[in-house]
Amino acid sequence: MQPEKKPAAPAMADNGALVGPSKMTLYTFDRDNAGSGKSVCNGPCATNWPPLMVARAEDKAQGDWSIVLRDDGSRQWAYKGRPLYYWVKDQKPGDRTGDGVNQVWRTATP
Repeated sequence: MQPEKKPAAPAMADNGALVGPSKMTLYTFDRDNAGSGKSVCNGPCATNWPPLMVARAEDKAQGDWSIVLRDDGSRQWAYKGRPLYYWVKDQKPGDRTGDGVNQVWRTATP
């Protein structure tokens, strides 16, 4: 019997920030209630701040990673209870232009 493989985390740390599989910076939204299991950034908000989506049905919460349910029923990754998002204006890996937008968006940190 082979040991069970530990699933890969949905994001990783890079230069003090969490980045998604595309290596783009991830952000948290101060208006999300950490640990609530929900995202309040939907509709037009999610157009500018695309969520880090759960890609596969078999992906499960583990350790500091949890899954929140979005208004449309889709699933989004959260780190330490805080849903994670990309910023549409970041152009390349390492960009952090979303940090501090409207004083409610923060670079996600490990």
